[in-house]
Amino acid sequence: MLEHVSKSVDDDINNDQIWLLEHERVYTQGTACQLQTLLPSDIPTIKTDRGGQITYHGPGQLILYPLLHLKPLGLGVKTLVASLEQAVIDTLASLSVLAERRQDAPGVYVDGAKIAALGLRIRRGRSYHGLSLNIDLDLSPFTNIDPCGYQGLRVTQLSDLVPQFDAAKVRADLVANFVSLI
Repeated sequence: MLEHVSKSVDDDINNDQIWLLEHERVYTQGTACQLQTLLPSDIPTIKTDRGGQITYHGPGQLILYPLLHLKPLGLGVKTLVASLEQAVIDTLASLSVLAERRQDAPGVYVDGAKIAALGLRIRRGRSYHGLSLNIDLDLSPFTNIDPCGYQGLRVTQLSDLVPQFDAAKVRADLVANFVSLI
């Protein structure tokens, strides 16, 4: 379900876009994933061409797809990943939530629990797929898998950390923070 498509970053030159959306309930497997869901589930599993392992997407999770031509923006893959992570960290900081990256596992964490996951595909210098930020969703499907390939990895969501927030402002702030970094 497409929630919002932002104004293109640079329509005239690269047709760069940032899409915001939510997915229906689905497990997605990245190119590094060899496993199916670990426990029986009625949630479909789809193989994708993004990097990473297995994760869950569902309503209440904000997905940000940066569809960018990296070279004209002066971006490399590491810079893109760091910018996506930092955009989440900055967005959460504006809500007084202290978040951080981990060197050993891409994404954003709060008190050791993953709140945002990344899975990218770079093809012909363009980025595909992106970032998922847990806003207010049913987290139970994560218990059927090893999120992002890490056994026992805890996941969290914004609604468990902040009693009240404006979801529309979170979406707008995430995009603004990301655009300011690229």
